[in-house]
Amino acid sequence: MVVQSPHSVESSVPTAKNGGRRRKGSSEKENVSGQRRASARLLAAKERAEKALSIKRGVEVLDPEEDGGRSRKKANVESEKLNLKDAQNGSPKLSETEPKINEKVAKMVERAAKIAEGLDTTNANAPNVVEKSAHIKVKETIRLFNKHYLHFVQEEEKRCGAVKVGKKAPKGKKTKKRDVSEGDGKGKAKRPDLKAITKASQSDLRLFCSLMLIQIILMMEKNEVLYPEKTIGSLPGIDVGHRFYSRAEMVAVGFHSHWLNGIDYMGQSYKKGEYEHYIFPLGVAIVLSGMYEDDLDNAEDVVYTGQGGHDLTGNKRQIRDQVMERGNLALKNCVDQGVPVRVVRGHESASSYSGKIYTYDGLYKVVKYWAEKGISGFTVFKYRLRRLEGQPTLTTSQVQFTYGRVPKCPSEIRGLVCEDLSGGQEDVPIPATNLVDDPPVAPTGFTYCKSMKVARNIKLPSNAAGCDCKGVCWDPKACACARLNGSDFPYVHRDGGRLIEAKHIVFECGPKCRCNANCVNRTSQRGLKYRLEVFRTPKKGWAVRSWDFIPAGAPVCEYIGVLTRTEELDNVSENNYIFDIDCLQTMRGLGGRERRQQDASLPMIQNMDKNDEQRSESVPEFCIDAGSFGNVARFINHSCEPNLFIQCVLSAHQDFKLARVMLFAADNIPPLQELTYDYGYALDSVYGPDGKVKRMTCYCGAEDCRKRLF
Repeated sequence: MVVQSPHSVESSVPTAKNGGRRRKGSSEKENVSGQRRASARLLAAKERAEKALSIKRGVEVLDPEEDGGRSRKKANVESEKLNLKDAQNGSPKLSETEPKINEKVAKMVERAAKIAEGLDTTNANAPNVVEKSAHIKVKETIRLFNKHYLHFVQEEEKRCGAVKVGKKAPKGKKTKKRDVSEGDGKGKAKRPDLKAITKASQSDLRLFCSLMLIQIILMMEKNEVLYPEKTIGSLPGIDVGHRFYSRAEMVAVGFHSHWLNGIDYMGQSYKKGEYEHYIFPLGVAIVLSGMYEDDLDNAEDVVYTGQGGHDLTGNKRQIRDQVMERGNLALKNCVDQGVPVRVVRGHESASSYSGKIYTYDGLYKVVKYWAEKGISGFTVFKYRLRRLEGQPTLTTSQVQFTYGRVPKCPSEIRGLVCEDLSGGQEDVPIPATNLVDDPPVAPTGFTYCKSMKVARNIKLPSNAAGCDCKGVCWDPKACACARLNGSDFPYVHRDGGRLIEAKHIVFECGPKCRCNANCVNRTSQRGLKYRLEVFRTPKKGWAVRSWDFIPAGAPVCEYIGVLTRTEELDNVSENNYIFDIDCLQTMRGLGGRERRQQDASLPMIQNMDKNDEQRSESVPEFCIDAGSFGNVARFINHSCEPNLFIQCVLSAHQDFKLARVMLFAADNIPPLQELTYDYGYALDSVYGPDGKVKRMTCYCGAEDCRKRLF
């Protein structure tokens, strides 16, 4: 599933709203989801949902022959003609004889006309749209940023691959050093982020700075920056403790608009409007990143060194005097006018692609400033900042960033009830913990399996013809599997393989391909690589979290169970772990599913057998039953604001109805955060054994929670 960005850009940001319908029932302590639904009930529910949708929109369903999508302008012309004809016949005008139109209905009609003319700013294809919360808008903007970032990574990997191949000498010929142009660069990928690498050459530094600059400019041109105008104080959706994984992420959101300078400020252009009574420039945010030797950070009380005059090679030393201008003058004006600034702290982090993580620590008042000779003997400006009272407790302890207490060995695990649920099947053990029940119990009632089991009456398609690439696939134009993905690879090598963006379907290399297991186009086939833990929750039953940081786009796990036909499970009401393989429904945008980015896979289903197509549209033909046999994915709970998304993948064959169901990270997920995805059910769409709609409570706790999912 792909969601629109906050600014209605092309769908390309992953979420877990659709692309798979998990049918997990609800016991007293289970997270909510739908129970098994019979095919007949599915159709009845669909009809009810469409009727309810029409009522909610308040628009009568008209015959397209009669209405014809008439625009507001055309309707007005017809009305004028009718009134003129009545006047000529001596009849009173229509407006004089008919009752006054209800104002609310009139607004609906006007909005419908705007949609027809393409003037409405809301999504005309999403009826009854509920305004997204500020937190969701921030999350979606950063997801969009991550997609752009991974595209740049992909381009850089292509460049490096081409250079590597270009350096290979033809057989029987020795390549001289001068044959390789110095301008080609090294085979090692240059990082398209803002991390200052001291070993990088000046050309490398200019390159990745240029890439990030292009990325930010691209988002600005498309109006994708969430807060393009600078604002004093906190920004909606960014709470104390929010983590950014690069300076560029802050720029993309509009939280701090400089990817190099530590001080962000308003210039003279803000003199008009609501800030006309202030003296400019005026500081709005600062980044404490340890770049200056004179900084003093005591968490609640900070002595911040002004900008300028320091050595850019990274040794923190001052090499010239600072000047009272730009950012320095902006902070001075904050002192004079009592304006607080947002404070962000940078912390070293090997898991972040930029080498740092930046946490928002709240608003600070600039209480004092002065000039003095610094440690290196040059004049520097100092600013004392004091944290405003009444804000949430700092997430940093004496400026030392920690995620949380991650166990280092099994003996440190609190509430351990099982050392490895997989029984040694997975490369990484999966412990289970229970600090809720008394006495504590372990998950029971199923057999762990690492690979998919297939029901006896299902015959899998024969293996598809593979590519002829040797070693690893690197040229998307030459790789037959890459051509199925739109003549490009869906993954990048970074961080062990990351999906750039969600697609209708991802085609991976399979058994008949000549490439090896290290091929980037086999990313989802490598099994678990993150340390996952199954833990007991007070209300949602069992849940899953990771001890490791998981970058956006990384594969987390596959949904494993027994592959079976959906119709055979229609009357099963107690099985809470059934997942519909609804790849075709997602590709066609059926049942409320949001269609993903177009790719080369779509034309392959255009000539599908019509009877087969109709059956697939009404209800997915196949599903995965993880009730008795399954892996760690069966314990992952629902959330209306998930951090994982579903991606259907084909590797051994090319039958969309039997695609593998993979869970990928939609966001950068910090350690110990619960892993969730959206089960994808609409309101009032799940029925119990008695045929009545089930009313169940959602415990996901998301700000945009649908409250009653089913």
